Amino acid sequence: MDSLQVAFVVDADSFGVAEAQVARLLRFLPSWIRPSLVVSQEVATFFGHQPGATVVPLARGRTWAPDVQAALERLRPDVVHVNLPEPGGNAAALRAAESVAPTVVTLHADGPLPSDAWDVYQGLAGAFAPLRSLVHTLTELGVPAHRVRRIRPGVEIPASPVTPGARVPVVLGAVAPLVPEHGLDLLVQAVAALTRRGRSVQVLIAGDGPDRAILIDRARGLPIRFVGPVADAVPLLRRLDVFCFPARQEVPPGPLLNAMAHGLPCLTTAVGDAVEVLAGGAAIVAADDVVALTGGIDRLVTEVGLRTMLGRAGRELAIREFDVRRVGAEVGEALLAAARV
Repeated sequence: MDSLQVAFVVDADSFGVAEAQVARLLRFLPSWIRPSLVVSQEVATFFGHQPGATVVPLARGRTWAPDVQAALERLRPDVVHVNLPEPGGNAAALRAAESVAPTVVTLHADGPLPSDAWDVYQGLAGAFAPLRSLVHTLTELGVPAHRVRRIRPGVEIPASPVTPGARVPVVLGAVAPLVPEHGLDLLVQAVAALTRRGRSVQVLIAGDGPDRAILIDRARGLPIRFVGPVADAVPLLRRLDVFCFPARQEVPPGPLLNAMAHGLPCLTTAVGDAVEVLAGGAAIVAADDVVALTGGIDRLVTEVGLRTMLGRAGRELAIREFDVRRVGAEVGEALLAAARV
């Protein structure tokens, strides 16, 4: 096979981490893959770089997706990739894809599955899990275990990393949805404790979500600023000295990996396989533990040498393990295998 025709389906009502990963992947696939895109009109503008995209009505939450099916039939792909923010919302797009060509999915988060959607998972030619916990989720959903593949997310490696300095106050930052599982309330508590110790810090938190009002209220009087959602996190990252990712559970690590790729010293928590994968490249503390989080941040605030060492080690780890070009090649091989099922 000289080339592989792959149609990517993005059926989403908003642009988030899952959609951003597809947008990035489309730019770094192997040259022998010929990608096309079928995208819902709600997020089509975020994929403006993709030539010849087919824009269709949103099918999320529906039983059938005739417009998605018609678009795929016109494209005649060898394999279809459907992006799944969670298991239950895109059954219509999955059924449409499976009626046209062998279909694979990337599942980005756990969640409930409608009782009438089990059939779509059993018929998949392949499934990709960016998180370790999602490998188990996909097999529970009915995907044959030998067709489930763990493919870690990739990030672009900037040519010019951030150079951590010794300035005061030390600027901490986080980029995450404002929801409980990302642990930003713990970060607020840690900053309060550091302030009581007399540490000179400033904190910038980017993101939006249902906990925004609660977090702002808890942060009153503290050196914390909520900057809202950001389409491009790079300008924010270049203003930081330390990046914090205090997740309570395994969540998509894109913002953390992006910060590491930029050479920022990073602190995260021992969730999923973080200890196994990130050891030496980030400071790792116990999850859901304010005392441990405060202590970890305190060390990074007070020890300039540790910040410099972690920033360098994290960037080296990102280059070695998470370069999006390597991930693109891995996805390409997996798509080729699925097309042959």
